[in-house]
Amino acid sequence: MRVLIVGAGIGGLTTALSLHEAGADPVVVDAARELRPLGVGINLLPHAVRELTELGLGDELAEIGIPTAEMVHFDRYGGRIWGEPRGRDLGYNWPQYSIHRGELQMALLDAVRERLGDGAVRTGTVFEEFEQDGAAVRARLRDRASGESRTEEADVLVGADGLHSAVRARLYPDERAPLWNGIRMWRGVCEGEPFLTGRTLAVAGSNAAAKLVVYPISKRAERRGKALLNWVAEVKLADDRLDRTADWNRRGRLEDVLPHFADWTFDWLDVPAMLRASDEILEYPMVDREPLDRWTFGRVTLLGDAAHPMYPIGSNGGSQAVLDARVLAHELAAAGPVEGLLAYERERRENVNAIVLACRDMPADRVLHTVSQRAPEGFTSIEEVLAPEELKTIASAYRRTSFSDVDALNSRPSYTAAR
Repeated sequence: MRVLIVGAGIGGLTTALSLHEAGADPVVVDAARELRPLGVGINLLPHAVRELTELGLGDELAEIGIPTAEMVHFDRYGGRIWGEPRGRDLGYNWPQYSIHRGELQMALLDAVRERLGDGAVRTGTVFEEFEQDGAAVRARLRDRASGESRTEEADVLVGADGLHSAVRARLYPDERAPLWNGIRMWRGVCEGEPFLTGRTLAVAGSNAAAKLVVYPISKRAERRGKALLNWVAEVKLADDRLDRTADWNRRGRLEDVLPHFADWTFDWLDVPAMLRASDEILEYPMVDREPLDRWTFGRVTLLGDAAHPMYPIGSNGGSQAVLDARVLAHELAAAGPVEGLLAYERERRENVNAIVLACRDMPADRVLHTVSQRAPEGFTSIEEVLAPEELKTIASAYRRTSFSDVDALNSRPSYTAAR
């Protein structure tokens, strides 16, 4: 089975590895002239870590990523509101990793080239259009260097080309631009001192006004006694307007983000110093798209952000793309191109659409906003601010998006073994 994958991100490369393992013949094309370790940090949930481990990448993840020990919420003064263990400490058989997105992508790329050959990933190749019949799908691809277009035939076409997916645009030509919720995000990475456990994912403030997420992402830095800190600053302004296309790699400016956090100095973290120490700042609007009621059209389907872009609320974007890839390969191997794609969509689409909507709901942030309203100058004891039932709302919110199935994941047969 020949599968053409559009997009060499986390989802596309994991799809290639999974299909190769299943005996298929995948080829990945990407419009970028060169694949480089761009971006900042992400979290891989135990669901995704299991799949990548079963693909033989467990040692690489352990070498570069931080096994997240806990997630803790604070108010904007650094006062602890709520916390919960993560990964193995939450009962999973696999860790949760905080990791640099670019390093993860390069590890996947190296694995694809080593196992499938250098020709399995073609850069500088733009997907333009497709047509299909009962026997095959034919995609028109343009070489950026020469400007020449050619048609390539495959049994299956997978659109794994992200938020602005060209494949999705052919399936839904009238779809509008991504939907913005009014929250602007700045992201950066800098080396600093470890804080709290050294493996804590910390969230401070509320995105009703300003919110900060920070966590370490480098095992190499940890071995040197340092922490490579990934931070995300979220700010919602009443008069803000979105006047540019959402682009993960757009440069941001320190002078735009720093004023919102200028006095956020905690006993465990100096936030202004961290922002100033970042060599590069990226700016991005928090956007998603309406969930689709169909991903698959004959021999063509969508995967990852091309299928279900979501707010970065439950550490789900990259993790769900990995799960998509594994299920897709499993179902194609079991049922062939057309029936396999339908089976993949049946297993994944409704579940992931529910996560997209749960991330929009943001119940945890509503609780954090309540704290800021009831205790605007900080607090001594969170029990004096929130009732026990309100604190439980935070944990239940993450159960809806990310951590509802510890026993199910631990006991589920491997997609590889089941095949």
